[in-house]
Amino acid sequence: MSKQRQLTLDTVSVAFDRNLVVRDIGLELAGGEIGCLLGPSGCGKTTLLRAIAGFEPLAGGEIRLGGRTLSRSGFMLPPERRRVGMVFQDFALFPHLTVAQNIAFGLRRMDRAARRARVDELLELVSMQERRNHYPHQLSGGQQQRVALARAIAPHPDILLLDEPFSSLDTELREALAGEIRQILKREGITAILVTHDQHEAFAMADTIGVMTDGRLAQWDSGYNLYHQPRDPFVADFIGQGVMLPAELTGDGRLKTPLGLLDGRVPQHCEPGCRMQMLLRPDDVIHDDDSELRFEVLAKAFRGAEYLYTLKIDDRHRMLCLVQSHHVHEIGEKIGVRLEVEHLVVFPDPTQYGAPRPDTQTRE
Repeated sequence: MSKQRQLTLDTVSVAFDRNLVVRDIGLELAGGEIGCLLGPSGCGKTTLLRAIAGFEPLAGGEIRLGGRTLSRSGFMLPPERRRVGMVFQDFALFPHLTVAQNIAFGLRRMDRAARRARVDELLELVSMQERRNHYPHQLSGGQQQRVALARAIAPHPDILLLDEPFSSLDTELREALAGEIRQILKREGITAILVTHDQHEAFAMADTIGVMTDGRLAQWDSGYNLYHQPRDPFVADFIGQGVMLPAELTGDGRLKTPLGLLDGRVPQHCEPGCRMQMLLRPDDVIHDDDSELRFEVLAKAFRGAEYLYTLKIDDRHRMLCLVQSHHVHEIGEKIGVRLEVEHLVVFPDPTQYGAPRPDTQTRE
């Protein structure tokens, strides 16, 4: 049985001085689902989050939460009546209050016994029982983040909004904390939306991710589909790593590429001679010393367990290959590879008039 819809954005637009900065956004979140708005700075993701919170009016469309209309053109339910919790970039903890007092801040309408029981429950949930009487300056960044989360979910909000909540933390801590907070939200059954520019945080925390660019939602999908089935070249370039190679459909239905002929399904509207762009990921290129396909190493980047090699296909084209780091190759050396393109991802060539629509198909 499908979960009940909790949040709905129906063709939502936001404008500043009559300039649309968010355009016709449509998405849905089920109860208990964690979503993410992911994109570069200036793409509109924080503006959209602020509109859900009630801090920005809508120029068009409608926002509904649990069946209630929160915003539409000409109407805004005040933020304090939306039952929305928020976790900010700077945590916004009260420095003069202890951990327990910070968590209890939004529970003033409860009687004392119920308030203490809820605080105790949340201290255990975020593993901060032993620090209940500490002040924020006595906590690490990760601990402060857990307290901010506990305070936000204390009043049982209908949805939790997290605005770049890990941006002030060390890079090594972000992904781990994102996974930890995901587990906390799942245990509580809380619906949430995260805003971030970091795809690793998005993958670690979210069930569904929306990639945004120039105020529009390019794709609303699982992390797996964003990587293996990107809807357009922007998503393909923004998620993960890869290169675009030219491809042309031959008379026998194969793709002619700088790497030779490849078998795979192509867009239905393509005819022989149709030009496309093919996405090639580093994990499509397997290091193999016994392969007859050999390419020159142009650059390499150490990644700990792996090296990321940039290989020269010809004078115009390059590809990337991940190789276990105990296989060390020098720049200028030729290494053997084989292709394992499980998902053949192609897009229309933008220079070709009447090019087919973007498509993603699984290799036959």
